[in-house]
Amino acid sequence: MVANILETSHLIKKFGKEEAVSDLSIKVPEGSIYGLLGPNGAGKSTFLKMVTGLLRPSSGEILFEGHSWRRKDLSKIGALIEAPPLYDNLTAYENLKVHTLLLHLPEDRIQEVLKVVDLTNTGKKKAGHFSMGMKQRLGIAIALLNSPKLLILDEPTNGLDPVGIQELRELIRSFPDKGMTVILSSHMLSEVQQIADHMGIISNGILGYEGTVDHRKNLEELFLQIVKENQISGEGK
Repeated sequence: MVANILETSHLIKKFGKEEAVSDLSIKVPEGSIYGLLGPNGAGKSTFLKMVTGLLRPSSGEILFEGHSWRRKDLSKIGALIEAPPLYDNLTAYENLKVHTLLLHLPEDRIQEVLKVVDLTNTGKKKAGHFSMGMKQRLGIAIALLNSPKLLILDEPTNGLDPVGIQELRELIRSFPDKGMTVILSSHMLSEVQQIADHMGIISNGILGYEGTVDHRKNLEELFLQIVKENQISGEGK
């Protein structure tokens, strides 16, 4: 039986009286690519910020590798949430050097992650002159520096052209073979269907579906059904 690297139990996050995440219980199998699907404003980023310690849950529990989440677990978690944290006036190498110093990591890790994301030939080019795809790959390189067991990518293909999207897909697919579990958050159905092997559908802060990705099913039909049901449930809260 495959262990779950991450589980949540009845997780709730409130901002004032509004519940951004409502009674969320998910299971992310170790070694999987888990697609977290949902429309914009569904609560995906709020959930991921709780997993990465950026937000504190209002109630409920987060389990990482079978124990209650603690701050030191962040040493095993890498994340790219929203925009990549880049210094536009620095090169790719220099951006990564800043983070190795902050994380007390060896400098030789920089070349390793640059190779993984195919940015070894950028030389003295400043990050501010990178294409959107290159910036996203550099953001992922930063998330990989600490050799994470869990990698969280929040809408990583936003703003990319078709070539950039395909390159990023291939990169993400390679991570489980390197010993990483990936949570891929997206509102694009095709993205999750092509990359993920497990998925959860969240809408209005509610998890309406969780299971393996079945390429024979009409994912759009399932997605719209879950979104509609959760909207009705939300109105009753």
